[in-house]
Amino acid sequence: MTKKAIIENLQMNSLTNHNEKKSFFDFLIIFRIVLVFSILLLLVSGCKDEEDDDEDYIGNWIKLSDFEGVPRSDAVAFTIGDNAYVGTGYDGSDRLNDFWEYDPQLNNWTRKADFPGVPRNGAVGFGTDTKGYIGTGYDGINRLKDFYEYDPATDTWTRKPDFGGTARYGAVAFAIDNKGYITTGDDGNFLKDLWEYDPSSEQWMQKISLEGGKRRDAIAFVIEGKGYVCTGIDNGVYESDFWEYDPVANDWNKKRSITNQSDDDYDDDYSSITGTNKVAFSINGKGYIAAGGAGTAGSTVWEYNPSSDLWIQKTSLEASGRIEAVGFSIGELGYVTTGRNGSYYFDDIWGFQPNSDQVDSDKIVALNIMASYYFRTISH
Repeated sequence: MTKKAIIENLQMNSLTNHNEKKSFFDFLIIFRIVLVFSILLLLVSGCKDEEDDDEDYIGNWIKLSDFEGVPRSDAVAFTIGDNAYVGTGYDGSDRLNDFWEYDPQLNNWTRKADFPGVPRNGAVGFGTDTKGYIGTGYDGINRLKDFYEYDPATDTWTRKPDFGGTARYGAVAFAIDNKGYITTGDDGNFLKDLWEYDPSSEQWMQKISLEGGKRRDAIAFVIEGKGYVCTGIDNGVYESDFWEYDPVANDWNKKRSITNQSDDDYDDDYSSITGTNKVAFSINGKGYIAAGGAGTAGSTVWEYNPSSDLWIQKTSLEASGRIEAVGFSIGELGYVTTGRNGSYYFDDIWGFQPNSDQVDSDKIVALNIMASYYFRTISH
């Protein structure tokens, strides 16, 4: 073989080896791409299966900055303007009187002046345009009826005239047109009397009692100037009646039951609305009930539409089921924080977007990792 032929043969072998190596690396890249997309498809399929299992409920929960006080249950929460306030409660050993402000814009908690009454759980609270109020509750020995006003502008508390009804715990409260309303609860007897507090006169006035059954550990929310009360327990039975209060007419209007009691199909799925120690809030003309349960620490969420007088189930709280949590709403979001499940007490807080599709943050992280890996592979 001539020298020229040997050189040409070496060049041909080199080109062949190069092409083989290039083909191998091309195959490796394609294999990795196929593998990544296969994993992505499995994840998406898994998401779809979970959504199918959840019957494609609407609503998304967002994990926010943990409540900075000690984990607790049976606390009080209310809003003033664009901030929320949480205080009192029970941590499994002690009753509490610390008080905290939550700023949703900063997603931040700030400790405020302690509630000046005796530490307690099972109290009620409500907020007006400029002030907040806490009263009633249980100190471990006595039911209570003392009542206090909080001024966020000065971070100070002022004692006000005692609640007009009997000392109690496990009541509900709501505010309409800068007046507060307290009803139901337990004073040794389960209750359904209704009391109105006027901050301008500092006077309590008894109003017409809730027309339904007496109860303890119910919920209340407000939609367009009307108060709504439901759930709770009396005589060992979870109450299923649902009532709307009109403060102008001082009248209660019975709404459809929150269990499957009719022969129609609209309430066939009303299986988990009743119970005790739930939380409630309202957003954009609709009411929401979350967590609590009928002898369980639940996580289900229901939305009430007053226009149709119907409930639909929403995406469940994407956290541990719980009772004795607190809830509130600011703007377009509802919030659930604190509570307990058995002897475990919580300090997490979750924001709820009622009209968004459910997004599983863990799967988003996984998808982002896989996508990042894919693009790094391509770049090399």
